Amino acid sequence: MRAHPAGPRHAEVLPASHLGNPAKNLNDLDPTIWPANATRENGVLHLGGVDVRDLAAEHGTPAIVLDEGDFRGRARAYAEAFTGGDVFYAGKAFLSRGVARWVDEEGLHLDVCTGGELKVALSAGFPPEKIALHGNNKSTAELQKAVDHNVGRVVLDSYVEIVRLADIAQRAGKEVQVLVRVTVGVEAHTHEYIATAHEDQKFGFSLSGGEAAEAVARVLRQPGLKLVGLHSHIGSQIFDTSGFEVSAHRLVGLLRQIRDEHGLELPELDLGGGLGIAYVEGDTPLDIGAVAKELRRIVETECTSAGLPIPRIAVEPGRAIVGPAGVTVYEVGTVKPVDTGTGTRTYVSIDGGMSDNLRTALYDAEYTCVLASRASDAPPMLARVVGRHCESGDVVVKDVWLPSDVVPGDLLAVAATGAYCRSMASNYNHTPRPPVVAVADRTTKVLVRRETEDDLMRLDVG
Repeated sequence: MRAHPAGPRHAEVLPASHLGNPAKNLNDLDPTIWPANATRENGVLHLGGVDVRDLAAEHGTPAIVLDEGDFRGRARAYAEAFTGGDVFYAGKAFLSRGVARWVDEEGLHLDVCTGGELKVALSAGFPPEKIALHGNNKSTAELQKAVDHNVGRVVLDSYVEIVRLADIAQRAGKEVQVLVRVTVGVEAHTHEYIATAHEDQKFGFSLSGGEAAEAVARVLRQPGLKLVGLHSHIGSQIFDTSGFEVSAHRLVGLLRQIRDEHGLELPELDLGGGLGIAYVEGDTPLDIGAVAKELRRIVETECTSAGLPIPRIAVEPGRAIVGPAGVTVYEVGTVKPVDTGTGTRTYVSIDGGMSDNLRTALYDAEYTCVLASRASDAPPMLARVVGRHCESGDVVVKDVWLPSDVVPGDLLAVAATGAYCRSMASNYNHTPRPPVVAVADRTTKVLVRRETEDDLMRLDVG
C-alpha cells in the first residue's frame, strides 16, 4: 500500500499563474489542452484508444505519442476555413514521412526550411509543387535541390539569396516562383525568441528601412525569378489577431507601392502562422474559422481601400495542427520532497527531459501533466517535473499539482508536446532520442523509431 506524504505541499512556493485549482479532480483531462481522443478508462489514460501502459510496455519511455485523428481533424479544419486560399503545414514543428503523407491526404501544402526537411517531404512522395522553401540562410545546395525538384515556392530572405537563386534558376533554364519575406515591424506579444517581425532580428527585409522595396526591385530584374507575392510571419504562440491586422495593413501598402512603381499587381499574400495553442489552464486558442474570416476581412478591407485586387491568402500553421495532437509519456524514476524555506516542492524526476523537450529551458515554456498509469484520490502536492540530465535547468513542467502518492514506476503524461519537442530533440549526455508513435482506432504505428546507443556510436568514427 502506498503511503501518502503528510501535510500540504503548497502555499508560499506557488507561482502566481497557470497552476490551476488544486481542489479540482487531478484525474480530469482539460479538452482544450489534451488531444481529441484522450480519455480515462478505469483511471488509466488512453490515447487514440490505446492504454498508455501498453504503449510504454511496447515502445518504452519516454515516447512521444501522436493522435492521428486529432492531427487530421485540425488539418481538415484549416483546409475548410481557408477554402480559396492555401494552407502550408509548417514542417519545422514536426515532420516525418508519415506526417507528410497525412498533410498531403488532407489537402494541405507543406512549408520546409532546410534541405533535410525537403528530403523528408520528397521521400514521402509529397507533391513538390505544393512545397514552399523557407530559411534565412539557404545554402546553394539547398536552393539547387529546390530548383531541381521544381519546388512550388521559394521565400527569399536576403539580397545574397536573390542572386544565388537567380543564378541557379538561369543555369537550369527554369523560372522559379518566389515571395519576398517582409519584416513589417509588428511586436507580437510572445517570447523574444519566437517574435519574428520586429526590426532587430535575422529574418526578412525591413519594410520601414526600404530594404523590402529594394528586394522587390532586385527580384524583378532577375529573369530566372518570378515574383508572385509577399510573405510575413509576426511570431508564434499568438492569441489575438491585432498583430495580423497591422501586418496586413503594412503589406498592402507595399503591394500598392509595387503596383505604382512597377505596374505589377501581385496575386499572393502569405500571412505566416503563429496561432497559439493551449499548453496550460487559462490559455485560450482562437477559433480557426473565426480567424480565417477575420483575416479575409482585414485583407479585403485594406486592398479595397488601396484599389488593389484581393490576393490569394496563404497561412502556415504548424504548432496549431501538431502541437495538441502530441503527448509525451515518461516513467517516474525518483520522487524528492525539497524544503524551499517557504514551503515544500516535490521534485519528480522522469526518464527524459531537456533532450526531448528543450522548450521549457529555452523559452520558459509552460506545460501540464497528469499521472497517467492509474487514478488517484490522494491529496494534491505541488510538483516540479524534472529530467535526468546534468543541468539544473533541466525542467519539463515547472509547477503542477500531482497526487501526493506518485512513486517511482508510475507513468506521467505531458500534454501538447507534438510541436518542437521531437524536432528540437538532442543527444545531450549521449541520450538516444525518443520514438514518435502514432495512435488511431486502438492501434499504434511507429513513425520515427527510438534511437539506440548503437545509432550514436555509428557516428563516432574517432
